[in-house]
Amino acid sequence: MRLIPRSNYLDFLKRHKDKQIIKVVSGIRRCGKSTLFHLFKEELLKEGVNSENIISINFEDLDFEELQDYRTLYKYVIEHMQPSGMNYIFLDEIQHVPYFEKAVDSLFIKDNADVYITGSNAYFMSGELATVLSGRYVELKMLPLSFKEFFESSNLSQNHSLSEIYEKYLTDSSFPYTLQISGKQPDIKEYLEGIYNSVILKDVVGRLRISDVKMLQSLIKYVFANVGSLMSINKISNSMTSSGRKIDNKTVERYLTGLLDSLLIYQADRFDVKGKELLKLNSKYYVADAALRYLIVGRKCQDTGHILENVIYLELIRRGYEVYVGALKNGEIDFIAKNSEGLCYFQVSESTMDESVLKRELQPLKSINDNYPKYLLTLDEINSEADYDGIRKINALKWLLEDTI
Repeated sequence: MRLIPRSNYLDFLKRHKDKQIIKVVSGIRRCGKSTLFHLFKEELLKEGVNSENIISINFEDLDFEELQDYRTLYKYVIEHMQPSGMNYIFLDEIQHVPYFEKAVDSLFIKDNADVYITGSNAYFMSGELATVLSGRYVELKMLPLSFKEFFESSNLSQNHSLSEIYEKYLTDSSFPYTLQISGKQPDIKEYLEGIYNSVILKDVVGRLRISDVKMLQSLIKYVFANVGSLMSINKISNSMTSSGRKIDNKTVERYLTGLLDSLLIYQADRFDVKGKELLKLNSKYYVADAALRYLIVGRKCQDTGHILENVIYLELIRRGYEVYVGALKNGEIDFIAKNSEGLCYFQVSESTMDESVLKRELQPLKSINDNYPKYLLTLDEINSEADYDGIRKINALKWLLEDTI
């Protein structure tokens, strides 16, 4: 099977190699975490690390089922560690091990142990791990393929335009394995159904002990159909109830939390641009993969503008930004992207060839008086780039192929 180099993610592991800190890789199922470990282990071998100094356990492999007890796991690793040289310990999908943190913490304090772990849900990562391993780990949040990774790995550029490749990115899926079955829609559909069912049944239904799975699926369909739209828990509850699926606010909140923890969806909270504070009411939700959305809501619900918005949101996350929806007194900014260097503002629109649409999209950005960069991203191929008093219009697909903002 062809392995796709994930250079940005590999660089993260290389930067933290041999440092006394636990390396955590989180991400939705099948986004490429195990492959990343495989690629990194190949790098270690090329550097001269002895293969006996690499201990690798995947807890979704039945060969290691007996190690799902943290005491047995710890004993196994200790017995296989070499006395000379650093030992590189890879624990894949470790959420299957109850109280795994006890084993990981004990390995962490060994001078000759460099520990790497992965998990497929944010509850295990951001919740429990932050508590039990506070200050002793760094986290790499992994996503399926970016558009750039898909573009460079698909070999489509010889016979397809950029817009055609983008369409395939949306419909064939950004999950890495789908490149192996590109164009075979029945196979892709079957593969995505497998991912979806695994996430729902194992990471949401199983953990939250949900009995009404159909209600959960109705909620998922509603959220998927409304990506990029402002929603509150009350609005979701009322909308679903009015369509014949009676559900209360507490259940909506519980289910949403489970979906967020599974990394199937992401939440962008509103940020008051003038007051510089987070707002509690109304958020936007985005899905980890556009093809998964098509699987659930169908191709008729294209809503290409919001799908583009979804792609841009995930890309900003990949580039290390905290991303918010900008709330203005008389309008909204699609994204405020924040990192240690400051802010960037983004408006996303499928097209601004219509003058009225252009004016509408520029107005929120023009109302901001600070000097942080402001961007308008569109799919326009004609007049794809422009400057409107410091607001840069850029073709979104070309921007996605860049390494930096």
